[in-house]
Order: sequence, then C-alpha cells, then structure tokens
Amino acid sequence: MTEPIASAHAVHLCLDMQRLFEPGRPWATPWMERVTPNVVRLAEAFGARNVFTRFIPPLHPGDAPGRWARLYAKWPQVCRNQLPAVELDLIADLARFVPPCPVFDKAAYSAFHDGRLHAFLRDKDVRTLVLSGAETDICVLASAMAAVDHGYRVILVQDAVCSSSDAGHDALMSMYRTRLAVQIGLLTAAEVAEMLER
Repeated sequence: MTEPIASAHAVHLCLDMQRLFEPGRPWATPWMERVTPNVVRLAEAFGARNVFTRFIPPLHPGDAPGRWARLYAKWPQVCRNQLPAVELDLIADLARFVPPCPVFDKAAYSAFHDGRLHAFLRDKDVRTLVLSGAETDICVLASAMAAVDHGYRVILVQDAVCSSSDAGHDALMSMYRTRLAVQIGLLTAAEVAEMLER
C-alpha cells in the first residue's frame, strides 16, 4: 500500500498554470483545459498548503542570458515588452487561491532555480511535494528532478499535468514508472485526495 500523505509536511506545488499557456495563446498547451478540474481539486484539498509558480519571460529577447536569448529571439511575442501583463496571471480557476497561497515567479524551467522555493519549503518543514501543472516534459520535469535532488518525496499527479506534446508527455510518464519509480510516485488527483491525512 502506498504511504499516506501527511498534510502537515506536504505541499501541492502547482507549476505555471498561467493564461500564457491556455488554448489560443502564444505558448498554448491544449491539455490545460482537460486537467484544470483535477488541479483545482488538489488545490481545494490542500487549502492553504498550495504553492503556485509563474514562468516570467524577459522584458526583451536580448535580456535573457546565454542560450535563453536564442529561445526568445524565436518567440519575441512572449517577451514582456509585447505580451500583455495579464497573460502571465494564473488561470481564472486558480487565481482565487492567491492569497493566502504564495506565488513564486521564475525565469527558468525549474521552480528551484534561484533557491527561494527550497528555503521557503524547508522553513515550513515540507517533506512531500505533490506536483501538478504545465508542462509535463519541461517545467514539471525540471522541477521534479530538482525536488528529487533536494531529497523531497515527490508525487506527480498524472491526471493533473499537461503538455503541448503527446509524445513528450508519454515518454516522461514511462520514465517516471521505470527509471525513477523509487523517487517519484505517480498518483491520480482522486488518489491524492484519499491519501491526504488531515
């Protein structure tokens, strides 16, 4: 039987569920609409123990360091000098959780990139991270691997993550089940809700 989730030491970490990634937007992730009800279910189950992230592009393409500048040269329309600020907001279904839940802005794929999130979680004695959000094979992957490196118990909610690439999503799910099964658990949103100890 899978180990229960002690709510006093667990956080739901919701990655980059922003308007920028909704269908019809520049970096559309079509699955987002499909998984949103499950992400909301997790947010409701965790109450004040949610943490959200937002991916924040640079003001201009040339402001990004190194190879990031090449990415934004390809996608100048997502830079903040062209993108309406509202596009960086959390989607409407999640905005109601903030406040009281915190939001960590990031300029890289991993939520742990600048150290602020890890310090916050350590201060709260968080030992388990329940991950949802976008995209399975980019920011979710980078954050999951960083969380493993920091020693957290990582639970990836398989029906609450989304990607713009079916192939990328499926490949990562296969890797989680095989190569990383000891360190990353896969559960559904319903299973997480059942296993969450109050």
